[in-house]
Amino acid sequence: MARMTQRRKIHRFQLNATGTEYAVRFKEDVLAAEEPLEIRIGGQSFAVTMRTPGDDFDLVAGFLVSEGIIRSQSELISLRFCAGEKDGMQTFNVVEAQLGPDVKMPDTMRHVYTSSSCGICGTDSIEAVRKTIHFDPSLDETQVPVDFLAQLPERLREAQAVFDRTGGVHAAGLFKVDGPHPELLCLREDVGRHNAVDKVVGWALRQDLLPLAGLVLQVSGRASFELVQKAALAGIPVLSAVSAPSSLAAQLAAETGVTLVGFSRGQSLNVYAGRERVASPREDLPEAAISA
Repeated sequence: MARMTQRRKIHRFQLNATGTEYAVRFKEDVLAAEEPLEIRIGGQSFAVTMRTPGDDFDLVAGFLVSEGIIRSQSELISLRFCAGEKDGMQTFNVVEAQLGPDVKMPDTMRHVYTSSSCGICGTDSIEAVRKTIHFDPSLDETQVPVDFLAQLPERLREAQAVFDRTGGVHAAGLFKVDGPHPELLCLREDVGRHNAVDKVVGWALRQDLLPLAGLVLQVSGRASFELVQKAALAGIPVLSAVSAPSSLAAQLAAETGVTLVGFSRGQSLNVYAGRERVASPREDLPEAAISA
């Protein structure tokens, strides 16, 4: 976890109860690391994203799925770290992807910059991120008990090791919900919520698990257009977020057949699309708690 966090000396100001006096302490704090990762395909630079180091191969694999370039493990021949730009020394900030000979690349190789706060910054229009959907979530007949959905944010939070140390990363978790209790299959953390999702999708692709039918993707932040897009491209039928979705996220979820849940907190949640997948609870919960 060394490169995922960094220590920094800080001054902590503490006001008294009336706000008229304060004390200052010099101490050390732990921050979530943020570094650039360059993604290369066939020796050419394809994208640069700001991310938390760690699970970088998963991130690149998931990014390629989200870009609509690959859809199966067989299309990704290899991933390797390249020498960085600093005196030829290995920085672990450049990953080269080798794709199968039949993989269709974009008409022109474009250099994309994505920040850790937004997965689609710099695009000319929203149409630029409407990729071809290889898997059709609308055909997935998964039923998820509402009490299972309500449990997922807390289950996700309990597994966030980096957040516990820094308080500064997002998380995405893939859950199996067809057993007696929700089962966490994969969790990834990153300063960018879209990176966390790409890392989960990339893990699944490298495990040859796509499409991710019958599973729920729980995220720690809000549900944006690009997160719904990533879920749809991976064949995930249910995306649940602890905060609000955007209007375009709800529209895309309805168009692609993804069940979109927002404001999932404690005993209440909102369903913005795909209500038919949300089933009655398996446990006895007060009706008011479910409908609140």
